[in-house]
Amino acid sequence: MKDLIKNRDIIMVGQQPWDTEIGSNAKNIAVEFSKNNRVLYVNSPLDRIQYLRRKDEPAVKKRIEMLRTKAENVIKISDNLWNLYPDEIIESITWIKNPAIHTFFNKINNKRLAKSIKAAADMLGFKDYILFNDNDIFRCFYLKELLHPVSSVYYIRDFMLAVDYWKHHGERLEPKLIAKSDVCVANSTYLADYCKKYNPKSYYVGQGCELDIFTDYDKSIIPKDMQPIAKPIIGYVGALQSIRLDLDLLEMVARQKPDWQIVLVGPEDGEFKKSGLHQLSNVHFPGAKSPEQLPGYINAFDVCINPQVVNPVTIGNYPRKIDEYLAMGKPTVATHTDAMEVFADQVYLAKRKEDYLTLIARALEENSPQREQARRDFAAGHTWANSVKEIYSAIIANTPAL
Repeated sequence: MKDLIKNRDIIMVGQQPWDTEIGSNAKNIAVEFSKNNRVLYVNSPLDRIQYLRRKDEPAVKKRIEMLRTKAENVIKISDNLWNLYPDEIIESITWIKNPAIHTFFNKINNKRLAKSIKAAADMLGFKDYILFNDNDIFRCFYLKELLHPVSSVYYIRDFMLAVDYWKHHGERLEPKLIAKSDVCVANSTYLADYCKKYNPKSYYVGQGCELDIFTDYDKSIIPKDMQPIAKPIIGYVGALQSIRLDLDLLEMVARQKPDWQIVLVGPEDGEFKKSGLHQLSNVHFPGAKSPEQLPGYINAFDVCINPQVVNPVTIGNYPRKIDEYLAMGKPTVATHTDAMEVFADQVYLAKRKEDYLTLIARALEENSPQREQARRDFAAGHTWANSVKEIYSAIIANTPAL
């Protein structure tokens, strides 16, 4: 059976716009899709609250300007890959509690988004396309019915129902969205099992990593803002969100080991910004960095960490940053979760907060060139090509038209 889709048109919708500040599974998948197919990557549409309250933010300002001037909203990213800025504003309805009223406005929002997508698809000459939904439960709920794709794929990479924003209506809508999708694919076995409760055509497709930018990095180059920081450096890269990361754990490590320098690279949420970590001299916040800059920071770390809070959001989450750490050969300490079992031979897994102190010390002491190479070899198998190959196989197996 063939395991590669070629010369098709694929429309990708979801939560993260192309100009997101952090790494994005959907963007990586889009690039891999575009090697053999034409891809339209749709940014999440501007909503009314963003328009009214966040108009000074650069990304929002850009979208408002494009709407005001009616500028070209389909931008070519590369051969076979285009980015759509929807030319419709949708209503902010998440906090509407009444299901009937929410459904009424959600249908309107979906129709507005579908109208913008269809116009772009027609302009590009897209036909018989595959619709790939990156974990967007609300704004894309009716797109299968409105766009009539040859196959609709729901990609789940996080358990969104644990987040207040998605929980109230998501508990009602996500099972229905999973059930009516032609195929569901997940980046962890935990999430694949969750999808199988509602749709037997659900598959684990693994996780990829942009290995080249990590494996080809010149290790003699250290970012300027890292050079004054003393060793050893214990570091994390990624969004600094209190719903995912354990603030108490980080503060405990920093206070008990004042000679360790804790470096946290990424955009902070409100809880991080007001946390006691900012009052500790051995905790450093370099800020948000582009994906291309991250290898430099990981390169400067002596030990990498992933101090997750174990909750419904994180327990089934595949932490792609672990692959990035390992691709650079870095000793890594992470919180034990179901999804982390796949890394058990290469990562120090902490079951308690206090384990971080012991395991980081072990990681510093036990590191060697042989261990570094073993980590790199392990990560080398976690490529986007391999993950997308599994996505293709799932689509082909459930799409007679292909």
